Amino acid sequence: MIKHIVMWRLKDEAAGGTKEENARRLKESLESLKDKIESLKAIEVGINYNPSPAAFDVVLYSEFDNEEGLQAYQNHPEHLKIVDFVGEIRTDRAVVDYES
Repeated sequence: MIKHIVMWRLKDEAAGGTKEENARRLKESLESLKDKIESLKAIEVGINYNPSPAAFDVVLYSEFDNEEGLQAYQNHPEHLKIVDFVGEIRTDRAVVDYES
């Protein structure tokens, strides 16, 4: 199984929304992929409440059967729409992919 974890720091305002509004929009958009991308086996999106400067604003946890499934997800048109939105609203990104 492949686990894909991504964290983002968001701009205070971007794409016509506040950081909080964009975090909620991102969460809803990502979670909607569960019904649209077959290779996506599990997904969880969390919005941070910790005020630490070291904290990220949004985290994505997702699971795939194999690397091919992760690649199918990453290249899926519905995912790519979200990638464009994220590019507008983020200041920083961290990612980890690992096999378990």
